Amino acid sequence: MTENPYYQYFVGLPGYQENPPIDASTLVLFRKRLKPDVIMEANEYILATTKEKEAKSDGKDDNNTPLASGDGTAEPDNSKASENRGTLMLDATCAPSNIRYPQDFSLLNEAREILETTIIRFCKTYGLIRPIMYRRQARKNYLALAKTKKRSTKKIRATICKQLAYIRRDIKYLEGFMSGGYAPSMKEISLLLTIYKLYEQQNYMYQNKVHSVTDRIVSISQPWLRPIVRGKTKTPVEFGAKFDLSLDENGYGRIEKISYDAYNESTVLTDAINRFRERTGYYPERVLADQIYRTRDNRSFCKLHGIRLSGPKLGRPSETAKADKKVEYQDNTDRIEIERTFSLSKRCYGMGLIRTKLEETTLTSIALSVFVTNLFKIQARILSALTLLIRVLRLKSADLELEAV
Repeated sequence: MTENPYYQYFVGLPGYQENPPIDASTLVLFRKRLKPDVIMEANEYILATTKEKEAKSDGKDDNNTPLASGDGTAEPDNSKASENRGTLMLDATCAPSNIRYPQDFSLLNEAREILETTIIRFCKTYGLIRPIMYRRQARKNYLALAKTKKRSTKKIRATICKQLAYIRRDIKYLEGFMSGGYAPSMKEISLLLTIYKLYEQQNYMYQNKVHSVTDRIVSISQPWLRPIVRGKTKTPVEFGAKFDLSLDENGYGRIEKISYDAYNESTVLTDAINRFRERTGYYPERVLADQIYRTRDNRSFCKLHGIRLSGPKLGRPSETAKADKKVEYQDNTDRIEIERTFSLSKRCYGMGLIRTKLEETTLTSIALSVFVTNLFKIQARILSALTLLIRVLRLKSADLELEAV
C-alpha cells in the first residue's frame, strides 16, 4: 500500500506519501461493522430492484408472474393452489473454516504451550521464580506420537494422559500466581478460559473412554467452532458455520438461518416459506428440498397452503404413479441449481475455506460470499441480455443493407 501510488490515488489522497494509508486491521474493523443482517438487507434491496427492472423491461406486472415448470398433482384446496406462484429451493451446507484438523493430543499440546508461554511471561513481568515445567520432555512426548504413522489406541491414550498431567500442573502454577494478586492480560484471560474448558472436556472423555462431548472445542483460537457432521464421502465432518440457503426461480440466494451449532434443517422450512410470502405476497407453487425437510409437520403445512413439496408421496402408489414420477424427476432436475450455487460459491467466492479468525467476521464472510454470488448472477443476466440485443441490432442492420442493395 505504501509503495503503490495508484492505490493512494484510488483512496483519495491528495498526493503520494510514504506512510501507509491504512493499518493492517482496518479491513477487520470494516468487517466488524458489516454485520450479516446488514449485508442480507443490501442483498434484498438489490434483488428487489433487479426484479422491478426485469418486470418493467418485460412489460409485465408482478401479479402476472408465470408459473414454475413442472406439472403438480391435484391439491385439496384448489383456490389456494391457484394463487401460489414461483419456486422455492432450500438446502443446507457448511462453510468450513481454515483450521488444523482437530486431534485430541494436538489440541492438548497447543494448550500446554500457551500455558507455558503465559507462565514465562508472568515470571518475567513480575520478577517471579520460574517453576519447573519439563518443557522438553512434554514436547518429546508429543512428537513421539505426532511423527508416528500408525498410532495405536494404547499409545494415543498414554500421550493424552501425560499431556493432561502437564496441563494440570501448569494450571496450578497459574492459579497460584493469580491468587497472589498477579493478573493476566485480556487476551490471556480468553485463552485461559478456553483452555480450562478444553481440559475439562478432554479429561472427561479420557476418564469415561468416549469421543464426544457437548459443545466440543476443536480450535483454541476459535472456540466457537463446532464439528458439523455432513456425511459426505470426501469430508464426513466439517468445522465451521452451518447455514440454510434458499433460492428463488431466478437462482438468487438468501440465507435463511446460520449457526455455529448443528441443527435440524427441517425446522427452517416453514419460516423460509413464510418469508417468501412476505417478500412476494403469495406462497410458492412448489418447494424443492431434500428428504430431511419432508417431515410430517412440513408436509401438513405445505398441504394446508396448497404448496407442492418435492419428493414421493407417503403411502402406496396411486393411479397417477407415472405422472408423479415424471414430476418428481423434473423437481430433482431443477433442484440441481442449489447444489450448483454451493459449488460456485465455494470454488470462486471464498465460501470453500473461510480465513477470517473472529466470530462475527466469519459470519460476515459467509454473507458476503452469498451476496457476491448474486451480484455475478445479475451481471451474467445483464450481459446475456446485452448480447442478445447486439445480435438483434446486427441482424436488423444486415437486413437494411440488403434492402438498400
